[in-house]
Amino acid sequence: MAKFLLCLHLLAVALCIGPVAVAVSMFPRRAKAALTEGPERAGAEASVRLLQRICHVYALIGLAVPLLGVGTAQAMGVLGNAWLIASMVLTALAAGVLLLFVLPGQQATVDALDAADAERDAETARATGMLKKLPMTAGVFNLLWAVVLVLMVIRPGSTTGA
Repeated sequence: MAKFLLCLHLLAVALCIGPVAVAVSMFPRRAKAALTEGPERAGAEASVRLLQRICHVYALIGLAVPLLGVGTAQAMGVLGNAWLIASMVLTALAAGVLLLFVLPGQQATVDALDAADAERDAETARATGMLKKLPMTAGVFNLLWAVVLVLMVIRPGSTTGA
């Protein structure tokens, strides 16, 4: 059962976290192009909407990753190990970064694109302000996941090999 859960967990990581990590990284550049006048604006607007949708949908589906991870850890009898607890804390931090910084920043950009002409300048200014922090928060989000991955592979103090 542990191997089956581990396979499901790894599949969920690849299919759920991977797309979010890529979309989060691509969003700031496309958002800047979408908020400025230029020949790329129409294509950038479509990209921004798609990337924002990917992040929202896959973030919800990505809830399967920690759920399957806890189930796998329980089946393997490693639920109390320090490396796993650290991974769970880092996963919670990554989720917090996504929910508190990345998704609201993306939503501000989409709101600016959807704003009526009277409100467009204020919404664009708000989105541009949030967009300044978005590359950094995207990097933090991806770095947290990279550290979790390293902890999962190395498993410091593990007796199951490494």
